[in-house]
Amino acid sequence: MKDKILVTGAAGFIGYHLCESLLKDGIQILGLDNLNNYYDQNLKLERLKRLKNHNNFMHKKIDILNLKNLEKIFKDFKPNKVINLAAQAGVRFSIKNPHAYIDSNITGFINLIELSQRYDINSFIYASSSSVYGGNEKLPFSESDMTNKPISLYGASKKSNELIANSYSSLYGLNTTGLRYFTVYGPWGRPDMAYFIFTKKILAGEPIEVYNNGKMKRDFTFIDDIILGTKSAIEKNYKCEIFNLGSSKNEELMDLIKTIEYELAKKAIIKYLPIQPGDAIETYANIDKSIEKLNYNPKISINNGIPKFINWYKEYYH
Repeated sequence: MKDKILVTGAAGFIGYHLCESLLKDGIQILGLDNLNNYYDQNLKLERLKRLKNHNNFMHKKIDILNLKNLEKIFKDFKPNKVINLAAQAGVRFSIKNPHAYIDSNITGFINLIELSQRYDINSFIYASSSSVYGGNEKLPFSESDMTNKPISLYGASKKSNELIANSYSSLYGLNTTGLRYFTVYGPWGRPDMAYFIFTKKILAGEPIEVYNNGKMKRDFTFIDDIILGTKSAIEKNYKCEIFNLGSSKNEELMDLIKTIEYELAKKAIIKYLPIQPGDAIETYANIDKSIEKLNYNPKISINNGIPKFINWYKEYYH
């Protein structure tokens, strides 16, 4: 029997790409998204429009905070798997809007995992984040590292997801897998991410803001690699696991900027600024466990991935 999967955050960046890939496999998907205005809603609507080209896709505009509406969906659609990608994203936004993170990332999460337990869902996969590592100084970050000192509310909310999932696996035998995503980028990406902002501003001849005077490193992971890792986690359906999904390389922020400049054939005007509260100086994934248990094999470097993003960007924004 083909899976019937409930995907939350289906109009989001990772949600859209995951749905697109699963739909091509013939899987029936009900995508939930409240289409909030955290970033350009037109981008979300355009992603949804493309998903609706598939006969095996349905979308419902609901908020995962609404337990009553959510329960009706579990009753009517009868999914056998739930993939929770709905979340209030962004580290800096959490400093100004803490309640949005508690609502979506904690209350929304508990609504979904509780209904999954109640309705005998056989697989609950959810997005965690590299932000759980906080100011961890041991590199690369490994799943066995301590993650009890997050430096942003976003990271704290994702860590709480992992703890709640662990308790549900233990109490109810619910299979849960948390995926710690590392700086995901690519076509149809999020406009609040640095690579997207840099591209937009360099093209417009506007200065870009570079924090910590450019002395930052990130494990940039191309969206296609993330989708392969996520699909493997869905397929393997472990009892209670957490995996790093990164590229296992950490790139200098200034090298990312140089790659974007090269692809745009235009120099950036750079305004150097001190580090922002909540920002990690360096992220770097140890992916040994994901290689072993998910056959995870990221292949796309920023030298190949950034051109793919920029080609999409130019075409989408004409």
